[in-house]
Amino acid sequence: MIIEVKNLKKTYEGKVPTHALKGVSFEVKKGEFVAIMGRSGSGKSTLLHQLGLLDIPTAGEIVMDGTSLVSFSEKQKTEFRLKKLGYVFQSYALLPELTALESVYLPLMLLNIDKKEYTKKAAEMLKKVGLGSRLHHLPKELSGGEQQRVAIARALINNPLILFADEPTANLDSESSKVILKLFKELNKDIKQTIIMVTHEEDDKKYVDRVIQLKDGLISKKA
Repeated sequence: MIIEVKNLKKTYEGKVPTHALKGVSFEVKKGEFVAIMGRSGSGKSTLLHQLGLLDIPTAGEIVMDGTSLVSFSEKQKTEFRLKKLGYVFQSYALLPELTALESVYLPLMLLNIDKKEYTKKAAEMLKKVGLGSRLHHLPKELSGGEQQRVAIARALINNPLILFADEPTANLDSESSKVILKLFKELNKDIKQTIIMVTHEEDDKKYVDRVIQLKDGLISKKA
């Protein structure tokens, strides 16, 4: 298994504590394309943030590629995220002053890789997502769908164990959404990329191998 989640809980403290996750357990195999689904407030984005080391669970265990992650220091988490994980968010998260090429190779710059090597790899990755002719375009010169493909190329540049996608098509029209989901499916099939995607769109089920359905912080159905 590439991920094992054991009795994961997340409570947000306050005058009235919010129990976002109430004891979630599941496994994901290497090469799977899994969707986490549920209504707003079901805990799906909270779960993704725990898996992606973007938040700290209240209790439970996350084992990734044989390594238990919940006791990691912040420095260890940062290094693990940079080297092992890829992220795609609904907001694209592209810096307006960086070209597509610069946005994609930025993670490799942080790993102190040779400039010639990271420039070549970034260009190849943009070509893989269908943007080989848009290397030097700024975000304002790209459509929403193209910006999201830049974000996907950036997420894949470090050959991540797992690609996490949080509502990746929420800001896109229906045609651009189909392009992105087909791209995910191709990446999953062609390079065996493990993908865990949060979505609320029922139609997205046809692109994935399996659905984990959340309801009120608990798994209601695994298909």
